[in-house]
Amino acid sequence: MKKPLSRFEFGLLFTLAGAVLLACWGPVLMQPAHYHGFADQRGWFALPFAMDVLTNLPFAIGGIWGLLVLRRLPSTFTGSAQRILATLFFAGLVLTALCSGFYHWQPDDAGLTVDRLGMVVAFAGLLGLAAADRVSARSGWGTAGAVLLLGSLSVLVWASSGNLLPWVVLQGGGMLLIMALALRKPVGGAWGIAWGLVIIFYALAKALEFGDHAVFAWTQGWVSGHSLKHVMAALAAWPVIAVMHNDAKGAPCHVQPLRHGLSSL
Repeated sequence: MKKPLSRFEFGLLFTLAGAVLLACWGPVLMQPAHYHGFADQRGWFALPFAMDVLTNLPFAIGGIWGLLVLRRLPSTFTGSAQRILATLFFAGLVLTALCSGFYHWQPDDAGLTVDRLGMVVAFAGLLGLAAADRVSARSGWGTAGAVLLLGSLSVLVWASSGNLLPWVVLQGGGMLLIMALALRKPVGGAWGIAWGLVIIFYALAKALEFGDHAVFAWTQGWVSGHSLKHVMAALAAWPVIAVMHNDAKGAPCHVQPLRHGLSSL
C-alpha cells in the first residue's frame, strides 16, 4: 500500500495548482518588443554576438563537471531519486549551454524558444532536487515531472500566442518555491544542499539580466550585464557540485555547515 501524502506533499500540490491557475487565468503579459536588443553587439572573427555566445560555456562546464562527479559517488550515497534528478539538472545545464549559444548566435523568437526549452530541463532537475532534499523523494519525482511538462507548455504558449505570463510564473514561482523549501531542514537521506546560495546566485543573475545595458555602460563597453548573467546563473550549480564533491571524497554529510539553506547565510 502506498504511503499517504504528507502535509508538506499536499502543500506542494496546492502550490502547483495555484501556479497553474495563475498561469492560465492571470493577465496577459507580453514580451518587450526590444527584448533581443542586447547591449553587447560585438563579434569576434566569424562569431556574432561573441560574448553572449561564449559566456554560455560555464553552463557546459558546470554540467559536465557535475555529471563526472556523480559517476564517482559511492553507491551508498543516498537514494536513486537524488542521483537521477541531479543527472537531469546537470544534463539540463549542458543543454542550456547549447540552446542559449544557438539563440545568441542570431537572437530572434525562434531561437529564444529553443533556449527556453533547454532551460526547462535544468529547472526540472533543480526544483525536483530541492523537493527531494526538503520534502520527500516522491515529491521530487512529481515536481520534476510537472516542471518538464508545464514548463514546456509555457514556452509553447508564448511561442504561439505571445503571452509570457506562464513562463514568468515558472521562473518566478520556481525560485519562490526553492526559497520556501530552503527554510526547511533536510529530510533523512537528503544531500542537504545550500539552497540559500542557489537563490543568491539566481537573484544576482536576474539583476544582471535586467541591468544589461547599464552594466555595459558602467564597464565602458568591456562586458554586458547579460553576459555576466550567464556566468552567475551557471554558478548556481556550485552548491550541488560541492555537496557531491565532498561526499565523493568520503566526507560525512552531517559535517557540511553550509548545507542548511538560508539559515546558514
